[in-house]
Amino acid sequence: MTTLDGGIAALRSSLSALRSAASRGYEFYDRTSATLKGVMPKGLYARALLIIIAHMVVLQSVVAFMFMERHYNAVTQRLSAGVVQDIATLIEIDKALPQDHALVRRIAQDKLGLVVDFLPVTELPPPGPKPFFSLVDQALSDEVRKQIGRPFWIDTVGKSALVEVRIQLDDTIMRVFARRSAAYASNSEIFLLWMVGTSLVLLTVAILFLRNQIRPILRLSEAVESFGKGREVPNFRPRGAREVRRAASAFIEMKARVERTIEQRTTMLAGVSHDLRTVLTRFKLELALIDSAEAEAMKRDVDEMERMLEAYLAFARGDTGEQAAPTDMETFLNELKADAERHGHATTVEFRGLPIVTVRPAAFKRCLANLVSNAARHGSAIAITGNRDHRWLTVTVDDDGPGIPGHLREDVFKPFLRLDDARNQDEGGTGLGLAIARGIARSHGGDITLGDSPLGGLRASVRVPV
Repeated sequence: MTTLDGGIAALRSSLSALRSAASRGYEFYDRTSATLKGVMPKGLYARALLIIIAHMVVLQSVVAFMFMERHYNAVTQRLSAGVVQDIATLIEIDKALPQDHALVRRIAQDKLGLVVDFLPVTELPPPGPKPFFSLVDQALSDEVRKQIGRPFWIDTVGKSALVEVRIQLDDTIMRVFARRSAAYASNSEIFLLWMVGTSLVLLTVAILFLRNQIRPILRLSEAVESFGKGREVPNFRPRGAREVRRAASAFIEMKARVERTIEQRTTMLAGVSHDLRTVLTRFKLELALIDSAEAEAMKRDVDEMERMLEAYLAFARGDTGEQAAPTDMETFLNELKADAERHGHATTVEFRGLPIVTVRPAAFKRCLANLVSNAARHGSAIAITGNRDHRWLTVTVDDDGPGIPGHLREDVFKPFLRLDDARNQDEGGTGLGLAIARGIARSHGGDITLGDSPLGGLRASVRVPV
């Protein structure tokens, strides 16, 4: 039992260590993934280019490494060995004929393509620092040590077209000048130039091809975004690859179905509105012929019904039939200020940025008017502020009223909801004012949020893309 218990304990310890190692591995993977996601480009065009460029760079790096390692190094070693072998041969000739330096020079010049000179023994400089990444210097030095085995000095930098080698003999210094191309493979630059040039050509073709393939996708996304904001999509038709064309065709069909549905609903609502208004007008005419206290009360009820009908129809219709157009927001806000001041409310307006914004003018004015009317109903001072940057238009409406509790600020946007204990944010007693305003803001691609106002009441903020 003791041995069994020990084995079980060891197994549990091993499993715990494995779980710990796996947990650390997952954490490292998560951190690495998060880092890569933060560094990697987000756009499809940039990611596609990165995929092409990464493969090309990896392939060329492997090819260049194989060329440098297998071909360039090997050829340079062989050429350097041949030059040093010629020098060793000249040294042996000089040993055999110690007084005939002219013969050695002539043989070197005529037969080997080398320039040889003999200097005093004192002309051997001390070894200097080796040039960084000089393959020919390293190859020549190795071959001189291997084949000659005498003190030497090499200069592969001073004269760009020549290589100077000095060998210490018994009573003199042999100085040899060899062509640089005879000591190393001189065609590597041509190979690298062709490789880089071909890569640039392929990369240019890939960029042009990707631009043509990505452009229909961007056009489709712009069309969808414009349609979502209630704007027209002029001259849009399917283009690009087969899959992109299918997506564009599906969007066009969907757009047509949505527009037909909206048109049918608008036609139906217009008919209902006309019929009900006819009935209400008949009621008004009949009540106008009756002169009594009960008739006055009924007139007020009919007026209330008419306002409720207008609110219901506006909410159901959503002001969808209007086309977007460039609109001066600063003028809009000043008109709202004038309306509020006519009803006895102290109102201020401030606008920052370029005032021209593309919206559906009547619908957006109704959205802002509902917010200002709501603020005027529950407060005495109103502050309207507009701010337009390169992406968003933000309009805030502040009041000094009682405000709305934070946990109810989303509920007040529900249709027909009335908060009689705090603020009654309906229009015409229907509870649709804020619902209509948010529907209009969202149809423009934006939204409305509620918060605390610096004036002590409620702040309603409208934010829509420009």
